[in-house]
Amino acid sequence: MATERKQILLRLDPAVHDALARWAADELRSTNAQIEFLLRRALAAADRMPDRAADQPRRGRPPKAAPQPPADRQGPAPERPSRE
Repeated sequence: MATERKQILLRLDPAVHDALARWAADELRSTNAQIEFLLRRALAAADRMPDRAADQPRRGRPPKAAPQPPADRQGPAPERPSRE
């Protein structure tokens, strides 16, 4: 079961918000996810990330699986016994 996430009100300079939103879009993240990503990176760099902190949730489209050959092209057809 997912842990409850804290909600906060964050006041930002509009130019800072715009820059964060552009950066988030470049990395295919929401602005909120980008802010959390940057905060986690800063905490880890300062060696202040709490041990009990859950991993950042992975959202979005799942990674593509390796392509599967079509059902009719899975390799050579088995040999048929000859009618001799």
